Amino acid sequence: MTNAMAAQRLRLIFTDLDGSLLDHYTYDWSPAEPWLRRLRKTAVPVIPVSSKTRAELVPLRRELALEDAPFIAENGAVIGLPPSWQHARLDRDPADPSGLCIKTPGVDNDFLRQRLEVLRDRLKLNYRTMSEMTLDEVVRATGLSEEGARLSRQREGSEPLIWDDTDAALETFRGALQNDGLTLTRGGRFWHVMGNVDKGQAMRWLVARFEALRGDTPTTLGLGDGPNDIALLEAVDQAVLIRGEHRHPVDVANPALYRTRASGPQGWCEGLDHWLGKTFFEPSAPHEDEPL
Repeated sequence: MTNAMAAQRLRLIFTDLDGSLLDHYTYDWSPAEPWLRRLRKTAVPVIPVSSKTRAELVPLRRELALEDAPFIAENGAVIGLPPSWQHARLDRDPADPSGLCIKTPGVDNDFLRQRLEVLRDRLKLNYRTMSEMTLDEVVRATGLSEEGARLSRQREGSEPLIWDDTDAALETFRGALQNDGLTLTRGGRFWHVMGNVDKGQAMRWLVARFEALRGDTPTTLGLGDGPNDIALLEAVDQAVLIRGEHRHPVDVANPALYRTRASGPQGWCEGLDHWLGKTFFEPSAPHEDEPL
């Protein structure tokens, strides 16, 4: 094995999905296909880090050929480990039928829903949670198919909501959540309420797991476009802030930050071109013609 190939195997790529690897409007990922193929050929794990649910990510990982990599769902509230990332001593949880071991470092969704009902009534706030929305309303809010909308409602450790109140009321709400040990983060379409977790904490947990299994410290690259990606982009060694279509401010404190000109999967590729480029691969590595 060459030194270049060895270095490639000690790199982990953590990527947001909606608005990053997936187009914000169409959820198309085809522009990223050549890069995904090249990374798979060089055994570089591409780890989804998303507000999506486990139910959404399992079939999407299969579609993207990322089943050998772990995933982070619901903004850090759920972590899925494939068999190659499971530790005989540390993972005694029963695996789900697909062989995944599921970690839930946050709080239970039933508790979240109960607290959100109490806080809304006590503080006289105006918001609607995803669990209260009809399936048609979720479809209209997200642009997902009906089946995709059903999967997005299968929450385990977070609750998305649409805010219909003032900025001042939002800060009151945030403070009340903090008193309950809960956090509020903004995604591309929804606000998300969850326990004391975020994408950055979940990413660090997976890096520690990689080190425990491999005995080496990887170089980490993170890509994202939204406010809920800030914790991830500040935790990685190299970061890509993809131009967002959501128009929410995103301020990232990472000296190794690249801001893309393009959005969505085109911006995702631009970020990888910047940090990795052709020198990351063997000169003879095919990258354009082979189907994914």
